[in-house]
Amino acid sequence: MRFNNLQIENLKIKDIDKLLLESNYVSNNEISTTLYLSFLLGKPMLIEGPPGVGKTELAKVIAKSFDRDFFRIQCYEGITFEQIVGEWNYQKQLLHLEAAKNDTSNVDEIFADDFFIRRSLLNAFLNEKDSVLLIDEIDKADEEVESFLLQALGEQEITINDLGTFQLQNDLIVILTSNSQRSLLDETKDRCLFLYIPYPSIEREIEIVKSKVPGVEDETVSHVVKIVHRIRDLNLMKKPSVRGTVDWVKSVSNLGTRNIDQSMQDSVGVAIKTETDKKRVLKDIFKE
Repeated sequence: MRFNNLQIENLKIKDIDKLLLESNYVSNNEISTTLYLSFLLGKPMLIEGPPGVGKTELAKVIAKSFDRDFFRIQCYEGITFEQIVGEWNYQKQLLHLEAAKNDTSNVDEIFADDFFIRRSLLNAFLNEKDSVLLIDEIDKADEEVESFLLQALGEQEITINDLGTFQLQNDLIVILTSNSQRSLLDETKDRCLFLYIPYPSIEREIEIVKSKVPGVEDETVSHVVKIVHRIRDLNLMKKPSVRGTVDWVKSVSNLGTRNIDQSMQDSVGVAIKTETDKKRVLKDIFKE
């Protein structure tokens, strides 16, 4: 279903819950309310929380649920302006100059749009259809890149040397995620609606797993989820993610649930990612 602005304004929080659930995303009141306010106020969402709790998936599901195109900037240490916005195709420019070396009147043509390779930010800005832009793990980018993104999103325009200034062409929902690797700029926080997604409660995680792995017995799902919650209380290097819980339930279901704890031990590497953590889990959880 395609949503126009009037339909979005008339949405209620419970409608957002339903829409997300139709895309197999189990929301809660805080998530749906923050999304509702993002629509209402036209502000980006800044989502923090431990890895694997569904921050990135939420952005994808929003695009799917509201019939919007999806664009993603995956941030990493050392990411540059060119890798976010775009860059000149130097090889194509050189070939054009070589072909036109006897005709200097064509030199300026190499700074046309045909010679520019667009990246995610510019594509999201110029897309004709309403879109969702995910700026994933923005805390891995440096402050200079963060400031540039903040300015572009705030002013709703991007200026590229020798090419010009481009205005935002659609109703763009912007979602930023952070794993708190570094503290973000106060200006970024001030311009965004903040949402923290923690590990879910036992009840919500059971719902999430059931939506991802339909057909598995309720007792199996409940047992695995409860064990995962006990594991997260341990002092581990990396706690099991929700994604890990889903994979563990799939694994246990296939290995057999007659001796469910043995199946969990046999597949512990699905959810526990270091040898030290694995030894602690086997000792403290399964060998009591």
